[in-house]
Amino acid sequence: MPEFDQKKNAKANKKLPKAVIMMIEKNNLVMAIKTLAQEENISLEDAKARVDAYEDALQEKQELNLAKIANRQGIPDELIDQSNDPDAQEENGVLIKNYVKSDQPTGFAALQSGLNRQLHDMEYKKPLLPYWAKRVAILVIIMVGLFWILWRVFGK
Repeated sequence: MPEFDQKKNAKANKKLPKAVIMMIEKNNLVMAIKTLAQEENISLEDAKARVDAYEDALQEKQELNLAKIANRQGIPDELIDQSNDPDAQEENGVLIKNYVKSDQPTGFAALQSGLNRQLHDMEYKKPLLPYWAKRVAILVIIMVGLFWILWRVFGK
């Protein structure tokens, strides 16, 4: 039996034609299988095995990219589980129906904690006085100065 699986995997690992790859990416799997079977003159089962193998590899690649992006943004791995199996989601304590069982922060709190973690990783130090407060202070000083000048000129 293992020899059969190795032969099947060897056939599945061959490079697919671009037209078939485009059909798979557009989720037109039936046409992709038929086209591959016609172009390479193989059976539909072999074509299906190759298309499934390519689709699995593509899905794994997308999940890895998604995990990389989520890690950069500070989103926990449990929140990006893409499995459609409700039992698997129940075990992980992720999203079930319309409520969240996770104790991780969600929504704006998750975004804010991710941003704070990323700023901390970059060793960014918050300024003592925020930028908007500096601008307001400068405007107030200018207005007081102008008022004082006008009062001295026109006041007496």
